[in-house]
Amino acid sequence: MILIDTHVLLWWIGDRKKLSLKATKIFSEQSQQGLIFVSSISIWEICLLLKKKKISLLMDTESWIEQIEKLPYIQFVPVDNRIAAKSVNLPGQFHSDPADRIIVATAREMGAVLVTSDDKIRKYPHIQTIW
Repeated sequence: MILIDTHVLLWWIGDRKKLSLKATKIFSEQSQQGLIFVSSISIWEICLLLKKKKISLLMDTESWIEQIEKLPYIQFVPVDNRIAAKSVNLPGQFHSDPADRIIVATAREMGAVLVTSDDKIRKYPHIQTIW
């Protein structure tokens, strides 16, 4: 089971050349089984990046989200109370970015491998990552 980081979702949908070979392979395998999970906080993060004009989409935000939700191999994981609490109480040292904390807490709660290129997350010893 895999959970993907926000930038990985954007790259998978928009620019697959940015994905590592390992990430591309795991996506191909998992998408056939319908097992790619995305934290709902990723939508919050994408909307924030759009508002700050750090990214752009080829369509309006609502249509883009609807298209992603229709993909048969993507399943969104809501930020529930357990994940919210765990994001504040991650073991060891982890940086303060709220989206990253929630994504890591979600992966830990699910027992999922996190697909990310983020070095800060990949160096965190309390989560298994792929890149």
